[in-house]
Amino acid sequence: MDVDTKVAVLEHELVRLDRVVVAFSGGADSAFLAVMAHNTLGGERASAVTAISPSLAGDEAADCRALASEWGLTWTPVDTDEMERAAYRINDTDRCYHCKAEMMEVVAPIAAGRAATVVLGVNIDDLGDHRPGQRAAVEGGAEFPLVTAGFTKADVREASRRLGLRTWDKPAAACLASRVPYGTEVTVGVLSRVERAEAALRRLGFDQVRVRHYDHTARIEVELDQLAAVVARRDDVVGAVRAAGYRYITLDLEGFRSGNLNLSEIAVADRAGTLS
Repeated sequence: MDVDTKVAVLEHELVRLDRVVVAFSGGADSAFLAVMAHNTLGGERASAVTAISPSLAGDEAADCRALASEWGLTWTPVDTDEMERAAYRINDTDRCYHCKAEMMEVVAPIAAGRAATVVLGVNIDDLGDHRPGQRAAVEGGAEFPLVTAGFTKADVREASRRLGLRTWDKPAAACLASRVPYGTEVTVGVLSRVERAEAALRRLGFDQVRVRHYDHTARIEVELDQLAAVVARRDDVVGAVRAAGYRYITLDLEGFRSGNLNLSEIAVADRAGTLS
């Protein structure tokens, strides 16, 4: 199917659902789904909810608020407490399951009160990665309309561009806990350190960036065509990341890879016997 056909299928799916609450993180996928739901069903039957917690960067939370205002979405921020879950903090390969389960426990009652279905901006490209959060969402009654309509990430970006959404080319921004290797405890302090380091690097002009956390060491990932720029601004980069609390600053020569702490880390942990 071409993009126009997929948009039509998505509209049909949203009409079938009738009332929806979109889990809105501000990324390209959830932003597109929120706008499509709003345009298709109206503000009375379509709303967006953003889960606020230490795992969501402050800049991202602010952008959710700004986007909702720009687009006239019916939007609500809600606090989630995944950090209170020991199973989340220990950070094994099911960390995302516990995070999404917490989100569903908070959002599902909101949706129930509106006789609505919780919908997530999962696209078909997401299905091949290690994402246990999707399982928790389904168990909690959520649906994935973009998957039903056959949207890939490229489709979402193209359809968003046609709608004039500024999120069409927004860099991917997974939760801050995704920067922490499995087996390392997730704490508010660790997430805050990662957030400060990444925010400082974005201020230097590196928009697509990850700071992977290894105790006192930060492993920086940027796009391959930005590697030389990082080296050229070595003093600024070192100063920015060190100010966030890291002692050793390293640059990953393989560049940015979304989700690279997923299956590769799982394989390493399995071989080491640490995931029993």
